[in-house]
Amino acid sequence: MNTTPRPPVSRLAELLQSGQFAITAEITPPVSCDAADLLAKALPLRGLADAVNVTDGASARAHLSAPIAAAILAREGIEPILQLTCRDRNRIALQADLMGAGASGVRNILLLTGDDPKAGDQPETKAVFDVDSTTLTRTARDLRDKGELPSGRKVAGEARFYLGAADAPIDPPPGWKPDKLASKIAAGAEFAQTQFCMDAGVVRRYAARLAEHEATRGFALLIGIAPLRAAKSARWMKENLFGTIIPDAFVERLETAADPAAEGQKIALELIEELASIPGVAGVHIMAPANEAVVPGVIAAARARLPARKLG
Repeated sequence: MNTTPRPPVSRLAELLQSGQFAITAEITPPVSCDAADLLAKALPLRGLADAVNVTDGASARAHLSAPIAAAILAREGIEPILQLTCRDRNRIALQADLMGAGASGVRNILLLTGDDPKAGDQPETKAVFDVDSTTLTRTARDLRDKGELPSGRKVAGEARFYLGAADAPIDPPPGWKPDKLASKIAAGAEFAQTQFCMDAGVVRRYAARLAEHEATRGFALLIGIAPLRAAKSARWMKENLFGTIIPDAFVERLETAADPAAEGQKIALELIEELASIPGVAGVHIMAPANEAVVPGVIAAARARLPARKLG
């Protein structure tokens, strides 16, 4: 990449722009009207995760509003990464939520397409998909940099955003080029969090290929990993979650372990340590659907194993 980094607007931006290894985590807002239920999930991550993703209608199901949840986390001293999907809102609503994020002090935004509603618990839901995630990224960038909406209307105040995108590492075949990721970067993405990729060899080859192309060279890539609970859940993830890569060797370790959950956490720690040594990997993004309670302990243990950071 030949773009000059902007002054950091968030802790996450500061870490990634300075080359520090970042650890982010993820929570799904509760099906609740009580902010205390959200904080019960999020507060254990305060002081451990560098930033916490707030999912937006994960699995195509209704949860407490992601923009509001992100604003609550920011108020409580937990740096959020607000996920916004194109599935549920038209461009007017998305632009309104971006302005709301700016007004709430939410800096990190991850722009996503969103799961198909047919995969959720209300399959009759009508999907919107008025714009795609690349277009939404461009809208957020222009709101930040030009202070205007796509219509040309000027927007008061500042949208101090650090913009992210989703990515899915692959074992790149000969001749493969990272065109899709490059298009997101061209639209304004400054970091990416990936789908589960727990094969360090694949990550190493993928990151090396990104480094070969000017458009993706030096781009901040956070690799998605999970503290796996059991061989059964690992197999389900491989078969049902698009882009998920989990080596068979890890599944076998879980299969033969006396305590599969503990073994899954051990695998996650080993993997974090290895990923931290791979050129082009800026950090890890820990996702643990239905297993969120173990994430703070995994992060704390990972911090103890990684070199101390100079950045405060």
